[in-house]
Amino acid sequence: SQITKIENISHLSDLRVLNLARNLLTIVENLNGLDSLTELNLRHNQVSAIKDVDSLPCLQRLFLSFNNISSFEDILCLADSSSLSDITLDGNPIAQETWYKHTVLHHMMQLRQLDMKRITEEERRMASVAARKEEERKRESHKQTLLKEKKRLTICNIAHQWEIQQNRTALVASLNQDKDNEPCQINGNAVYVFPEENRSLDTILSSAVQGLSVLESHLVEVEGDTLCLYGAGALECLDRNWSIQTTGTIVTVSFMFIEFDEIVQVLTKLKIKFPNSVHLKFKETNLVMLQQFNALAQMHRIEQLTVDPQGNPVVNFTLWKYYVLFRLNHFNLQKINGVKVTENDIVMAERLFGILAYVASSELPHYRMLSLLGESRRKQFHYLLEGKGKKSGTGSEEGSDNRRNGRESTTRAMLNYTTKDLHMEKLEEIKERKTFCQTYIENLVKEAADINMKNESLQKLWPQMFIELVRDAVIEIRNKNSYMKLCLQRITDQKE
Repeated sequence: SQITKIENISHLSDLRVLNLARNLLTIVENLNGLDSLTELNLRHNQVSAIKDVDSLPCLQRLFLSFNNISSFEDILCLADSSSLSDITLDGNPIAQETWYKHTVLHHMMQLRQLDMKRITEEERRMASVAARKEEERKRESHKQTLLKEKKRLTICNIAHQWEIQQNRTALVASLNQDKDNEPCQINGNAVYVFPEENRSLDTILSSAVQGLSVLESHLVEVEGDTLCLYGAGALECLDRNWSIQTTGTIVTVSFMFIEFDEIVQVLTKLKIKFPNSVHLKFKETNLVMLQQFNALAQMHRIEQLTVDPQGNPVVNFTLWKYYVLFRLNHFNLQKINGVKVTENDIVMAERLFGILAYVASSELPHYRMLSLLGESRRKQFHYLLEGKGKKSGTGSEEGSDNRRNGRESTTRAMLNYTTKDLHMEKLEEIKERKTFCQTYIENLVKEAADINMKNESLQKLWPQMFIELVRDAVIEIRNKNSYMKLCLQRITDQKE
């Protein structure tokens, strides 16, 4: 036969067996009204989907062998049939799937035979266990999907806040520069528009946040042996308690969307909390000058350094890698931005910047150098000053020794970095000291001037005062008897 569609049979309410095998049916439907049907044969068709079978109250046997059914969703209505006890699906794409039998048995508990084979209780139990595991897997997969989406949106939010912050900083710098160059008026009602903010990111965030919890302004994530820190707030994780296992496995620390000056303040905590960390990554951290790399010298050990060009203009400098190799020579760096460091690179770095350390150490007063060095380096510095530790022509040898021993050389230690905040604090402290000294000197000068004025006045008045004192004394003792009585009276008054 060449039947392609089931139709005009709803009036056959007494029909018990319907054989439509070896036709061209693709969709099984329009079976309403066949209330007495107990067997339906649809073998060797092109069936890809079944509908309305659950409306057959007496259907017990359904033969669907050798069709085009590829997923359980195509025959999902069979699960709602309470009378169905025997079904065949062999010869369909779905029968080749590993989950086929477990899925069918889990959704059709009323079946007694599947593909002409009797179903045992053990098979039902195994199907139930497999279905339960599948549900758990789906739930876990869904949970992981939500977590990944939340992570993505959180990172987008952090990146968005970072861009706003950078735009504001750039705007303030531009306004300050304009203000310094020429007088200008700014309309207080003007609204400054940041072009980078008018992106689809706003739409993405606003629509996606509805289904997730409130987005965080920072993110801390451990992926294998890598600790990823997004946003300045993530640095607070260094103050928390970490398990010994986690702290021991962290090898790489990645910083993203964090000001480098803020990172510098926690480097000491970082090397204590994660002693095995040997690889630092920086992306969107505002590394803008070579001097900032000096701060990394306080780390315990660095074998790899990765500075992403995005958000770090310093990588546009041709010689930045050589400066890193020179300043962090004692770490014996293996790779910079994924490229292996060669001996020629180290020699070139020494040639380019060796004089810099010499100038920095020679121009700095000795007391200032001692304040910058630790106790061990102070002894080394005194040793060098006495001429015992270093002879002419041995500078490169000292650098090689320091690199082998992991010690920072005394001259390189002079190349340090002060963050903007610390620099401002020092300037404020200097200003306060200057004000105090100025006030103190002014008070001393004023006091000295007053003393001098009093002294000059005394020198002018003293001759006349001396004459008056002598005159009064002579007048008082001129009458000897009266003077004696006066003296006796004074003595009597004192005794009383």
